[in-house]
Amino acid sequence: MTNFSRTRKDTGLRRAMMTKAAPDQVSLWWSRFLKDRDEDSRNRLLENYLSIVKYTAERLYAKLPDEVELDDLISAGIFGLMDALNAFDPNRGVKFETYCAPRIRGAILDELRSMDWVPRLVRARAHRLGEARQTLEASLGREPEEGELAKKLRVSMREFHKLQRDARAVGVVSLSRKWFETDSHKEVREIDVLEDRKSDDPLHVAQRKDIREMVTRGLSRAERLIILLYYFEEMTMKEIGETLDLSESRVSQMHSAILSRLKVQLERRAVDLEIEVAAD
Repeated sequence: MTNFSRTRKDTGLRRAMMTKAAPDQVSLWWSRFLKDRDEDSRNRLLENYLSIVKYTAERLYAKLPDEVELDDLISAGIFGLMDALNAFDPNRGVKFETYCAPRIRGAILDELRSMDWVPRLVRARAHRLGEARQTLEASLGREPEEGELAKKLRVSMREFHKLQRDARAVGVVSLSRKWFETDSHKEVREIDVLEDRKSDDPLHVAQRKDIREMVTRGLSRAERLIILLYYFEEMTMKEIGETLDLSESRVSQMHSAILSRLKVQLERRAVDLEIEVAAD
């Protein structure tokens, strides 16, 4: 299990992804692997957790252009899973499924960056969309509507919006390019004047941290994890249940009970704040 195929013809990989061993067997493999770094146990663990790789790859694949191959993402995720296995420390009190997920995602994103597919794909999509727009403008004598463009391209509205998003990335400039001359020795480049809209607002981050600490105060470990995984990690009830070894219905019940308690706490906190403001 050291050489993984990147083609869709590898049915062995597909079968391995469907394999899920019993918890006792998985514990035995972990015990052997952590003690002696046993290669057979390592390979068994890789097979057991391949479903996490497939799930992560499919979620990312759904947001990417069709030219990106799912198997390429899965192969990259497998290497992330390998790194997670080698670096995992059970003494930290974190389940392996929770620990390996961000490493798998990171490995897939690194692979996407190395592919360098953006310029070719977005220019092809922009050219296709531009031709359709020009043809309709000539025939209609006006700016075509989105529905008319989608019909011309023979795609659904969902596919059209995806095509439109990809086409918007066609304008590529070097961020190291000089923007203007200054009296100082330092050159002002494009990157120096570009607004960074992706960076988190420090105030917003601090507020989220305060809210997270407030709503999780007084909760048990399992309750705190349910809140953090559902609202901050955006995991589903089923995923949380698998992480905490609980049924999906049990997680849903606990979630409802937690919300009821938090609602009372927040209402009480709102009353306290109103009293403090009035006193000031």
